[in-house]
Amino acid sequence: MGKVTGFLEYERLEEGYEPVEKRLKTWKEFVIGLKEDEAKIQGARCMDCGTPFCNNGCPIHNIIPDFNDLVYRGQWRQALDVLHSTNNFPEFTGRVCPAPCEAACTLNVNDDPVGIKSIEHAIIDRAWAEGWVVPQPPQRRTGKKVAIVGSGPAGLAAAQQLARAGHDVTVFEKNDRIGGLLRYGIPDFKMEKSHIDRRIEQMKAEGVTFRTGVLVGKLPEGSKVTNWAKETLSAEQLCKDFDAVLLAGGAEQSRDLPVPGRELDGIHFAMEFLPQQNKVVAGDKLKSQIRADGKHVIVIGGGDTGSDCVGTSNRHGAKSVTQFELLPMPPEQENKPLTWPYWPYKLRTSSSHEEGCVREFAIATKEFVGEKGRVTGVKTVRVDWKDGKMSEVPGTEQVFKADLVLLAMGFLGPVGSVLEAFGVDKDARGNAKASTEFIGGYRTNVDKVFAAGDMRRGQSLVVWAIREGRQAARAVDEYLMGTSDLPR
Repeated sequence: MGKVTGFLEYERLEEGYEPVEKRLKTWKEFVIGLKEDEAKIQGARCMDCGTPFCNNGCPIHNIIPDFNDLVYRGQWRQALDVLHSTNNFPEFTGRVCPAPCEAACTLNVNDDPVGIKSIEHAIIDRAWAEGWVVPQPPQRRTGKKVAIVGSGPAGLAAAQQLARAGHDVTVFEKNDRIGGLLRYGIPDFKMEKSHIDRRIEQMKAEGVTFRTGVLVGKLPEGSKVTNWAKETLSAEQLCKDFDAVLLAGGAEQSRDLPVPGRELDGIHFAMEFLPQQNKVVAGDKLKSQIRADGKHVIVIGGGDTGSDCVGTSNRHGAKSVTQFELLPMPPEQENKPLTWPYWPYKLRTSSSHEEGCVREFAIATKEFVGEKGRVTGVKTVRVDWKDGKMSEVPGTEQVFKADLVLLAMGFLGPVGSVLEAFGVDKDARGNAKASTEFIGGYRTNVDKVFAAGDMRRGQSLVVWAIREGRQAARAVDEYLMGTSDLPR
């Protein structure tokens, strides 16, 4: 425990933000991390609970009290080792994780929780600055070959673990750069892609081979899933060439809104809009780009992807941005005695919302209206929720002006045709059917084929993807070698 009375003496200190007017002019990150002395004070607030609920709140079970204490004592190098023991990529989670660990912090019962995410962020940023993050190539090679399909956080975590176990790992990515939805689903202002690039260099030095622009299996005709592949590889060939295959693609099938007028120009999935901007930021030149400049933008969907569309639209210079949410407005403060230590239901206002956005709750889209084949408005109705059932409120129909509509209502799951190409059974939600049991976990019905991350569990968080990638790596290692020393 850092300081016995630290939680009584010190207040929670939030990371800072660059001013709105400044950050809207750039695509770079704008979060101001904690200074060394500030991180030390946050570490001092940790009570090192006998039952550390934060560990269970964290999907990868970060050993949070330990690295909090080490930061308080100034032992940053050791703090990095503790952090890396459970998390391959804390620079990703330290930026984009919603921090369920903080919701589970014991201090959160009647006070503000420890700033765990900000401490994690500070540890890994200092580690890169000090040169502590170095390749860890294996001491021996097994001669076993593993193919990983998908280069998002699940695929990358599994690849690094398996490479360090001595296997020859090849990661296949259908798009032109490694990173999956980390690369093309998260705007640069939330996570600059240099963080991915330097991890890729580390992993290459550890023996991982990356192949971009390769589509494994097939996509349905007319699919809106981002695909910049230049070659296709069959599932049969992959299974023939490798001793094990891990399917770790993202949940890329966007939920559609099939109401009248859906065919109008100017209505796009968020995952058509966001990847294009990321490519432009990376220096690519596009023949055409979905832009929000000077437009009235309607974002349908109140989650993180919708928030990313809001922030991107504001940086384009949108005339107005309005975000629709089907559910009623949550309370500003959660009922802590009822929800703690679980993820609370409460109103969440992102940095993108603060940059300029009107939020409409309990509203449903009835129709898209337009002129000359292009969207000009969204016809809506207010809805009432009772006992989990939704009903329209009579007399509340309204038309919102719209020049651009972005659909950000979540994802249905992975691309089904990829699973079908391998002959993998699906569960009721269309994900790869595989358990997470200690014995036989992450194995599909097809010999030597495993599944993890969004491919197995559906749309989820980066931190869950890292957990599944690590656990699947151990399962693959056990399958190949009969036993495994990799952590689970």
